[in-house]
Amino acid sequence: MAILDKLFGGGDSGDTAPPAPKYTHVKIHPQVDNGIPPTAPGFAGGTLTCKCSSNPVKVEVGAQTAHNHVCGCTKCWKPEGAIFSQIAVVGRDQVKVTENGDKLDIVDASAAIQRHACRDCGVHMYGRIENTGHPFHGLDFVHTELSDKTGWAAPEFAAFVSSIIESGVSPDRMDEIRGRLSELGLTPYDCLSPPLMDLIATHVAKQNGALA
Repeated sequence: MAILDKLFGGGDSGDTAPPAPKYTHVKIHPQVDNGIPPTAPGFAGGTLTCKCSSNPVKVEVGAQTAHNHVCGCTKCWKPEGAIFSQIAVVGRDQVKVTENGDKLDIVDASAAIQRHACRDCGVHMYGRIENTGHPFHGLDFVHTELSDKTGWAAPEFAAFVSSIIESGVSPDRMDEIRGRLSELGLTPYDCLSPPLMDLIATHVAKQNGALA
């Protein structure tokens, strides 16, 4: 009986403790390294402020965000020392520059996402898609960590994980980085999450007539 218990896990009526995290030494982003902060019910937005000590750019976001995630691409702004950025989307009609907008420049005018950054501190305040044919047109990309409020939509996944190698992260670290993301509940993808990829494919299918 004892042998069977060892083989099949019987004989223990108590709760089994979850395995201890193995990858807490791996740092992803300051907003998630100590665990995922919860989403607050009824949260209605807040003010994003750049890192300038004087005359900071301020952007008002008038609604809760969606599809918050950590991103490994080399285009998104990330705080110093972080290997991922954290970014979410919100309707562009909910984004308004309220102070010192004259300090904003577009980082790369040729990119699909027009990232408006403070020219003094380099922080990206919002990203906007002007191409009306783009699947995400109408959504702005924002970094909710720039707000002093808590309760923003919690990050849900990790996107473009392999791309951190392009920013100088050793390929030898990828197993532990993906391990830490999984421990945090941020499923790692080398593209976007399945719902967002479905949205893109649906948009394309409607444009080419495959879907009505």
